[in-house]
Amino acid sequence: MLDKLQPNCKTVDKIKTGGNAMQIDRRQLAFPVLALGLLSAVPAFADADEDAIAKNLEAFRAAQAAGNTEVIASICAEELSYSHSNAKVDTKASLLNGIATANYKWTSLEYKDPTIRVVGPAAIVRFNFVGEQEFADGKKTPQNLHILMNWQKQGNDWKLLSRAATKL
Repeated sequence: MLDKLQPNCKTVDKIKTGGNAMQIDRRQLAFPVLALGLLSAVPAFADADEDAIAKNLEAFRAAQAAGNTEVIASICAEELSYSHSNAKVDTKASLLNGIATANYKWTSLEYKDPTIRVVGPAAIVRFNFVGEQEFADGKKTPQNLHILMNWQKQGNDWKLLSRAATKL
């Protein structure tokens, strides 16, 4: 059968399929090998993005608990749509103003069981928001919410694009 091969063809292997011989050369093997290599690299990029988002999520939580508007401003997209559990919707500017003029402080604030799913240049983040606010008059109010956040990759940074809260 080797005598039937073309003299210019570099054969890596011959595979018998249904009585017909198939020639496979190095060029035909290169694409599948390259594709497999690229596919195995995708999770590495996703893991790096998930890590960056998790870092931003924790920075947002810490800044929210401390009332740090500078950090929150740096993490949020200019187009931010921030929905509260009472259906109030804030822009970036109104959220920052609300934090700066709040008449309460957080005595505790946790983001429990976060999940991060990267989808191209976007990420879906969900978690339970559990905390307690103490108002100027001493009244304490517990918070137990489910949060959905959407993050968007802008340049090299992940920015909070939207947030929605539901009371549990």
